[in-house]
Amino acid sequence: MGKNLFSLEGKVAIVTGASRGLGKAIALGYGEAGANVVVAARNAEALEQVVADLEQSAGGGFAVQCDVSQEQDLLNLVARTMERYGRIDILVNNAGISPWVTWSHEVTSDMWSKMLQINLVAPFLLAREVGKVMMQQKSGRIINMASLGGLLGMPGQVTYAATKGGLLQVTKTLAVEWAKYNITVNALAPSILETDLTEGVIQSDKHSKPLLQRIPKGTFGKSDDVVGAAVYLASDSSSYVTGTVLPIDGGTLAC
Repeated sequence: MGKNLFSLEGKVAIVTGASRGLGKAIALGYGEAGANVVVAARNAEALEQVVADLEQSAGGGFAVQCDVSQEQDLLNLVARTMERYGRIDILVNNAGISPWVTWSHEVTSDMWSKMLQINLVAPFLLAREVGKVMMQQKSGRIINMASLGGLLGMPGQVTYAATKGGLLQVTKTLAVEWAKYNITVNALAPSILETDLTEGVIQSDKHSKPLLQRIPKGTFGKSDDVVGAAVYLASDSSSYVTGTVLPIDGGTLAC
């Protein structure tokens, strides 16, 4: 039997925002593919449940409580991962926030600053620190969780769209800089998924109906719809793919 190009056996992965929703789904998917997964989030109790689930998979799990808005927490996350495993093969920058619809003329400076810190500054800072490890290893996979909001105009979501568009540019720049170290840097760009973060929008007919009209498949995606793509970008199957963004959008960009 040939090599399983989608296996993550023996790999060490960090997934932020892994206590629930999309991050949890990706972490469990990585565990099933054989990776040792370091799950990071603010909710320590929820993380322990994810670790318990990971221990039943082909890989294993380790929890680090982390508030990505705090740089020291990010440094601690990298340090504890290295202490535990001695390497980092995969980073998924998934943690982020998505605000309720706010029109641009109503956006405050505090709202803007908080969104930038969590959705753009934090992923860069963590990628910077993990990148140093990967440069020494001369290998690594970094996956940034972007959004269709970084590719399309999103009325009422100017701060969110700005951070996701910025994250796409960070992805491309790091990919170019770090290709010589055998580090790939890519982004996933889902359309609206059914998660805790989007519950308010999806349950509001006023906001959900026009969104669904833009999706040819006619439904919102689910967390599991992203897992396969996340495994692909973390695996040997994507070794020649870097600096790209993979939409997971039910056909929205095809319209």
